[in-house]
Amino acid sequence: MYNFKEVEEEARKVWNKNKKEIENAIQDNPKKKLFSFLEGPPTANAPPGLHHLEVRTYKDIINKFKFMSGFSVPRKGGWDCHGLPVEVQVEKQLNLKDKKDIIKYGVNKFIEKARASVFSNISDWEKSTEELNYWIDLKNPYVTLDNDYIESVWWSLKELYKKEMLYEGYKVVPYCPRCGTPLSSHEVAQGYKDIKEDSIYIAFKLKNKPKEYILAWTTTPWTLPGNVALAIGEKIKYVKIKLLDAKNSQANFGTTKSETAPTRRTDKDFVGGDILILAKERLSVLKEGYKIIEELKGKDLVGLEYEPLYDIKELRNKKSYKIIPADFVTTEDGTGVVHTAVMYGEDDYRIGIEAGLPAIHTVGEDGNFLDNTPAFIRGKFVKSTEKDIIEDLKKRHLLFKIEKVTHSYPFCWRCDTPLLYYGINSWYIKASEVRKKMMELNNKINWYPSHIKEGRFGNWLEGAKDWALSRFKFWGTPLPIWRCSCGEEEVIGSKEE
Repeated sequence: MYNFKEVEEEARKVWNKNKKEIENAIQDNPKKKLFSFLEGPPTANAPPGLHHLEVRTYKDIINKFKFMSGFSVPRKGGWDCHGLPVEVQVEKQLNLKDKKDIIKYGVNKFIEKARASVFSNISDWEKSTEELNYWIDLKNPYVTLDNDYIESVWWSLKELYKKEMLYEGYKVVPYCPRCGTPLSSHEVAQGYKDIKEDSIYIAFKLKNKPKEYILAWTTTPWTLPGNVALAIGEKIKYVKIKLLDAKNSQANFGTTKSETAPTRRTDKDFVGGDILILAKERLSVLKEGYKIIEELKGKDLVGLEYEPLYDIKELRNKKSYKIIPADFVTTEDGTGVVHTAVMYGEDDYRIGIEAGLPAIHTVGEDGNFLDNTPAFIRGKFVKSTEKDIIEDLKKRHLLFKIEKVTHSYPFCWRCDTPLLYYGINSWYIKASEVRKKMMELNNKINWYPSHIKEGRFGNWLEGAKDWALSRFKFWGTPLPIWRCSCGEEEVIGSKEE
C-alpha cells in the first residue's frame, strides 16, 4: 500500500535540506516577471481549522506552480490582530455577555486583554505551516496592530476621502445587538440559516371605514410597533373582497397545503361582512369564502389612511399611517401590501425618507424595545416578544392569519445572535460607484471553478453595495477622522500629519 507517512518523511528531508533555497524563493526577484500574491491574514488567537488548512493548500499549489513556471512569487505572511474574532474570544474568557459588560469591566483593561490574546495560538499556526510545507515568509510578517500597518490603513482611508469615496451616512444595516455593532455584507453572508418561524397576515383597519381592512404580511412581527406606512405597487391590480358567512369562512381559514406547516385560523370574528383589500394575484391567501366586490388599481389606494397598530406619539406626523406607492412591492408572496417600518429595512428607510415619514427608533441598540413602545413589550429583546405581539393583535381583531414559513435569516457569524436590520450612523466606502469597473475586471479573471465568475462572485459584484466600514467596538484601527465643532473635518493620513 501507498505509505503516506513514509512519503511525508522523505519529502520533509528534501525540504529541510533545501531550506535556504525555499527562503529565497518566497522573496521578490526583480529579474523575473511578478506573480502577485496577497496573504489574507489569519487570526492567531484560535487554532487553525480544517478550512484554513484546505485554503492554504490551494494557495500553496498555485504559488508553487507559478514559481516553477518562472515567475517571482513573493509571499509575505500576516497576522490579523483586530476585530470581532479577538473580542469575542476575550469576552468568553472573561465571561462577559455583551457590550455593556465590556464597558463595566473597563475598556482599557479589555483592550490590554485583547492585545495579550492575539498570539495565544501562534505555535499551532507555525506547526501547521511547517506540516503543510506552506511557503510563506513569517519571519517578517505584517501585523495589523503595529502602528506602521495602522498608518498604511490611515493613508488608504485618506486617499479614498480625497476621491470622495469615503463618507458617513445614516442607513439601515445588518446589526448585531449583542456585539453592539453593524456588520458588512461579507460578514452577514457567513451567518445565514434556514429557520422556521411564524409569518403573519395583519388586517390594518382603514380610517373612517367600518369593517374595512387592508391586508399586509410580514415575517418579522417585531417590526410592527415601528409601522408608519403601508406600501403598494401603483401598477398592481388590487381587489376589495367581502368575507361570506361563518360557514364559508371556515373553509377560508382551514388547513392549507404548505411545504412548511398548516395555516391556522386565528380569529373567528373575521366572518361575513368584513371587507379586505389585497392584490388580485394573491387571492390564494384567502382560499374560499369570499366574493369580489370591487377591482382597484394600486394608484387608487394611494393616500388612504388607516388606524395605527400602536399609537406611538413620536411616529405621528402628517405623512404617517397612510398608503404610499413603492417600487419594491411585488406579488410573488404576501398580499401585495408591504408593512413599512422606516428604521428596520433598507427599502423601508429609502422610501420612508422620500415620503417624509418619521425616522424614529422603537428599538435600542441593545435590541430591546424602548420606552416609547407599549408596556407589554417595553425593555424586552425584540425576537422574544413576537408571540406576545401576535397574541395582542389577535385579541384586537387585527390578526387575520398565522402561517409557519421557512426562510433564510442572518445570524452574527461570531456570537450566533439574530441580526436586526437597523437604522444607524456608519462610515462607508462607495463600492457601488466602481461596481461597473469591478464587473469589467472580473470578466478578465481566469476563475476556477469557472462558474464562480458569473455565479457567486459575479452575482455579488452585480449587487455590490457601499461597504459599511466602521464598527462600534473597541479593539480595532481607529478611524482617523477629526471634526471641529465649527464643522471643519480633517482626515489624518500619517503619523507625521
